[in-house]
Amino acid sequence: MDANTRREEIKKVLQAAKGPVSATALAKDLNVSRQIIVGDIALLRASGFDVLATARGYITPYWGLSATGYVGKLACQHTSEETKDELYTIVDAGGEVIDVIVEHELYGELTGRLNITCREDVDEFISKAKNARLLSDLTKGVHLHTVACRHGEEFREIKKRLSEKGFLYVDRR
Repeated sequence: MDANTRREEIKKVLQAAKGPVSATALAKDLNVSRQIIVGDIALLRASGFDVLATARGYITPYWGLSATGYVGKLACQHTSEETKDELYTIVDAGGEVIDVIVEHELYGELTGRLNITCREDVDEFISKAKNARLLSDLTKGVHLHTVACRHGEEFREIKKRLSEKGFLYVDRR
């Protein structure tokens, strides 16, 4: 298989995937090294193909959404210890946590891809977070989440539940 054919195959796999696909899995399936896949992904991005790297592998943006899905942003603030409860609240109400965004004084907007869809994903994230600092730690707990769900009503329910728990950011000035 030549390089162009391989990159087209990578695009097809990612577009059809129901979740993240690792570079290692792609390399095995296409009988090349992981480094070749990393290079292919870089070339695909440079050609305009929208592909994102997550901790669990590559995805196309909003891979879990149907065409009728709803995407909104939530401004939140809480302690690191409350992160698990915040994420459980969102996924239990039917939301997918696409990312976390903070406004850093030096670097501006920093975004971390999460793609958390269920409690198992939350548990995996929290387990990994034990060995790292959360982005929200840089901003005294203030952060945004991009949340995807089936419709606006579901998003409003997520917002209501987060508000009831005191997780939504409130300007107290």
